[in-house]
Formats: sequence, structure tokens, C-alpha cells
Amino acid sequence: MKDEEVVRALGALAQAHRLRVFRDLVVAGTAGCTPGQLCERLDIAAATLSFHLKELLFAGMVTQSRDGRNLIYRASFDRMNDLLAFLTSNCCEGQPCELDTPACNC
Repeated sequence: MKDEEVVRALGALAQAHRLRVFRDLVVAGTAGCTPGQLCERLDIAAATLSFHLKELLFAGMVTQSRDGRNLIYRASFDRMNDLLAFLTSNCCEGQPCELDTPACNC
């Protein structure tokens, strides 16, 4: 990942509502969630959720697809793993460590 992408991703996650949304989408897995489901589960107003989903989309931390009339949001596990790999690329002073495996095999 480029530094700008990392800063954008970390910035998107550095807000309480967005972090809660992202974590909920991680739990939902590949099935994802509709905005209505997220509003209900997280007790966030629809307009507020829409703003935060837009920010997560811009940062590449979530994806959006359409299923009929519904929008489905999913955590971007590839992006999440790329971010974790970037953050841990120089851990253990460059020596092999337990973090060599991907964070999520979803």
C-alpha cells in the first residue's frame, strides 16, 4: 500500500461510528449487511450511517454491491489485510515472527 492509502484507511477507521460499522461488517463476513440492518444493529441514524459508509467506501475499507433494490456493504478483507501487512511489515526487527500469516483467511 502507498502511504496515502494507509493514511486514508486509518483516518476512516479513526472515528467511533465508522470503526463500529467496519467491525460489524467484519463479523457479517462475506454476506455483508444492508444499511437498514446496520442502522438497527448499531443504533445509528440512517443519514449518519450514510455519511460514514461513504467515508469507508472512499478509503476502500468497505465495498458496495446491489442485490435487487438493496445495497449490500461488506468489509474489504483484502484491504484490511493489506493495511495490517503494511503496519507489521517491519515488526520483530525484520526477523521471522508469528505475524507472517494473513490476518484473515476470509
